[in-house]
Amino acid sequence: MPETILVCVAWPYANTPLHAGQIAGAYLPADIFARYHRMRGNRVLMVSGSDAHGTPITVRAEAEGISPQAIFERNHASFLETFERFGISFDLFTSTATDNHAQVSQELFLQLREAGYIYPAEQTLLYDPKADRFLPDRYVEGTCPVCGYEGARGDQCDNCGSTLDAIELINPRSRFSDATPVPRPSTHFFLKLSAFNEPLREWVERQEHWRPAVRNFTLGLLREGLHDRGITRDLDWGIPVPVEGFEGKRIYVWFEAVIGYLSASIEWASRNGTPEAWCDFWEDPSARTYYFQGKDNVPFHTTIWPAMLMGRGGLNLPYDVPANQYVTMSGAKASSSRNWAVWMPDYVARHDPDPLRYMLSAIMPETSDSDFTWAEYVRRNNDELVATWGNLVNRVLTFTRRNFDARVPEPRAMLAPESQAILDAVDAAFEEVGQHIEAVRLRAALQAAMSVAQQTNRYLDERAPWSAIKQDRESAAETLYTAINVISGLASLFQPFMPFTSPVAWSLGGNQGDIEGAGWRRSPVPAGTSLPEPSPLFKKLDDALVDEEEARLGR
Repeated sequence: MPETILVCVAWPYANTPLHAGQIAGAYLPADIFARYHRMRGNRVLMVSGSDAHGTPITVRAEAEGISPQAIFERNHASFLETFERFGISFDLFTSTATDNHAQVSQELFLQLREAGYIYPAEQTLLYDPKADRFLPDRYVEGTCPVCGYEGARGDQCDNCGSTLDAIELINPRSRFSDATPVPRPSTHFFLKLSAFNEPLREWVERQEHWRPAVRNFTLGLLREGLHDRGITRDLDWGIPVPVEGFEGKRIYVWFEAVIGYLSASIEWASRNGTPEAWCDFWEDPSARTYYFQGKDNVPFHTTIWPAMLMGRGGLNLPYDVPANQYVTMSGAKASSSRNWAVWMPDYVARHDPDPLRYMLSAIMPETSDSDFTWAEYVRRNNDELVATWGNLVNRVLTFTRRNFDARVPEPRAMLAPESQAILDAVDAAFEEVGQHIEAVRLRAALQAAMSVAQQTNRYLDERAPWSAIKQDRESAAETLYTAINVISGLASLFQPFMPFTSPVAWSLGGNQGDIEGAGWRRSPVPAGTSLPEPSPLFKKLDDALVDEEEARLGR
């Protein structure tokens, strides 16, 4: 029976273009996972969108002297282009700026309020006396009261991961004016997180399939105890609070952004003319929901959003939150302000997508931070993609076309043990690679697939069809028939990781049609199948590229 899989992917703040660290943190792993499940014949819905209301957008807008709407629209368009050119296969990438999202967010707000989980209370907030305004959390910086990090934001400390209220910061300062903000009272709505501490703890303890870092960090938060959090702010950019008397306030972004997974699913169903189809992914207990995030987003998806879902009732809780660690760039954390990043619009304008997809998959930061360097990018491209996988495809198909009239040769009735063994290896790899992908162990999945390519190259070297063709044409025919069928399988194994070159390899090996539609299996290529003219899958890169690209960092 096909499974129902909902793939929820982090909503990026629409304040800057995407960089490679963000792609590796959430979007690429989600895409690999979704593509695999589609090939398995499962029903998959992959959704996300631009976060239009985050305070980073208003910060950027004020820095550039333009409206938050203009910042959002520019970067949303950039996201869409990046995802298309890099092969991130969303079923819907929308935004929090839609009427649909506002409606769903306000409905959930009112449902939780009706259930007693949202209540009004006076709150002490930080006020900038120079700018004459209340400060949203991200407009305040200071020293973290938990770990002492001096660059903590008013909503979260990036150093220790603690969620914070701006009023808790030591030595706070305004990002507007650098003034010392002063506390002032303001009435706001609060989410009663404290009511969910024990139910959440019991639920998280059962999630033994979660990554240890995610589970342990969440249990640590719950042992400390969740505190009620304000979910409205004194802002003019965002979703209005749907309660009389609160017209000048907005629902705060960390509350409404996570609702985007639900609102996007509802929007997808409506766009497809099946307005109730979202229920299959959210209300069917057999459906599984995966939330792909960076490690800084863990608390929102393992405590706050599940608490909101529990309070609303009737909707599935997350099945897994496979949050990744960070990808650093040449040893340093990516930074927009220092321009220390591999910006995706720049990358896709200059380079092919699959080599970076491969590189980021190979160093996927699943259990610890990993480092991207251009030298390693060039090495993996040349040694692994060109010399191992691309060379396998090119030399087998070129030699076959030249010596067997551009057709797959006829093998012996009984394959030699080593030929059968390599076919068995690629067939068995579908189970191994699939198990790794289902557990979101994508590095191991890619390694298992590449291992078969390496074995196939050794098989070719040992049987040497280019020599055998002179004395034992039947042996050469068997070797090439076997290798072409292995290539067919490898193309499917690599498809979730490299969706641009894998269909090319698959068709060069004599297959026709859609590689994903052919399923998660090796498509046998019969003897006599016509073979097209081969072309290289990858370009060998010059070492000079390393200096060129590193010169762009920080410039």
